[in-house]
Amino acid sequence: MQLSDIIQARIQKKGPISFHDFMEMSLYYPKLGYYTSAGEKIGIEGDYYTSPNLTPLFGTMIARQLIEMWEATGKEQFTVVEYGAGTGKLCHDILDYLKKNPDFYNKLNYFIIEKSPAMREKERDFLHENVMWCKNIEDIPEITGCVLSNELVDNFAVHKVVMDDELMEVYVGYENGFYEVLRPASKELKKYLNELDVALPKGFQTEINLQATQWITKIARSIKKGYVITIDYGYTSAELYKPERQAGTLLCYTKHSLNEHPYENIGYQDITSHVNFSALCYWGLKSRLECCGLTSQANFLLALDFKKYLRESLEPKEDLIKTIEKEALLTQSLILDLGMKLKVLIQKKGAVKSNLQGLRNGANA
Repeated sequence: MQLSDIIQARIQKKGPISFHDFMEMSLYYPKLGYYTSAGEKIGIEGDYYTSPNLTPLFGTMIARQLIEMWEATGKEQFTVVEYGAGTGKLCHDILDYLKKNPDFYNKLNYFIIEKSPAMREKERDFLHENVMWCKNIEDIPEITGCVLSNELVDNFAVHKVVMDDELMEVYVGYENGFYEVLRPASKELKKYLNELDVALPKGFQTEINLQATQWITKIARSIKKGYVITIDYGYTSAELYKPERQAGTLLCYTKHSLNEHPYENIGYQDITSHVNFSALCYWGLKSRLECCGLTSQANFLLALDFKKYLRESLEPKEDLIKTIEKEALLTQSLILDLGMKLKVLIQKKGAVKSNLQGLRNGANA
C-alpha cells in the first residue's frame, strides 16, 4: 500500500488531520516515509546536497570549533551529540581531523541520535570510528560538551497557521484529492506567537515549529556545561514575519529541484520549513541556555580559516588553472551559495566563553 493511501484512509476514518500530522507521516511513517524508507536522499543520486557532501573541509571547520569549545570547558571529558547524522559523513570528517589532536580525541565521546532506521543503518555501515548510537538525549549522562545538528530542525513537522479574524490552523482533508481546511488554532499555537511578541497581519500564513521548542528545551536540560551548534535554513522573528514571507516558507525537494506541492509524491520528496532562530534562543534561555550568536554559515567558515585550509588541501600536483578552478567552485558552492542561506546558531550553558572563533565575523542574536 502506498503512503498516500494510508494517509487517505486515516482521514476518511477520523476526519481531517492537522498539517503537522500529515507532514510527520509523510516524512517518518515506518518504512514508507521519506526519511524512513530506503533509497538515497543526499548527494548526486539523492534529492539535495548538504555541506558535508561538498567537501570534508566542512567537518574540519566544525572540528576546529569543537577544539576551542573543549578548551573552554576545561579540557576534561567532552561529549559530542550529533542529531540526525544522515550518511555519517560529517561525523567521519570531524573525527578524522580530531585524531590529529590525541589529547582531545582520547577524551572524546561521540553519540549519534538518529530518528530514521534507514539512515541509522547507513551510518553504521559507513562509520567505523568509536561512535555510539542512542534514541534520546536523556539516555546520555549529564553532558559536558557540544550538541550538534546540521540541517535537522527544518525537517521537524510543523503546524501551518493563517491569521484570519483569529489565528487558524491548517488541516488536511481528502475528497478526490487532498485539500486544506481551516480550524481555530490551539492555545499552544497562540501562546507561541504571544511569547515571541509576534502579531501576524490578516492573511499572513506561516509555520509554527513546536517540536523545535521542545527539542531545544530537552537539550538545555541535558547539558551540564557546554554548547549547542545548530546549522540550518531560517531567520530571526524579525526576518521570518516580513511581508514578503506572508505565504510561509514551506518547500519540497525532489531530484535537486524545488516545489511547493507537499500533497504530491508523498513519501518520495522532502518537506522543509525555515527555522525560527529567535524561538530557539527564547526557549533555550528559559532553560538557562544562553545565545552566543547567530551568523551565516559563510561567515562561520571564513572565521575558522576555511580558505586557508582549502588552499592547503588542493593537490600540489594539479596545474595552476585546475587548482584555481577547484578552489573557485568549492568556495562558490559552500560559502557563497549554501553558506549565505544557511545560518549557524551557537548557544552555551555554564561558565564558558561566548566569543568563539566561528562567530568572529559577525554574530547577531
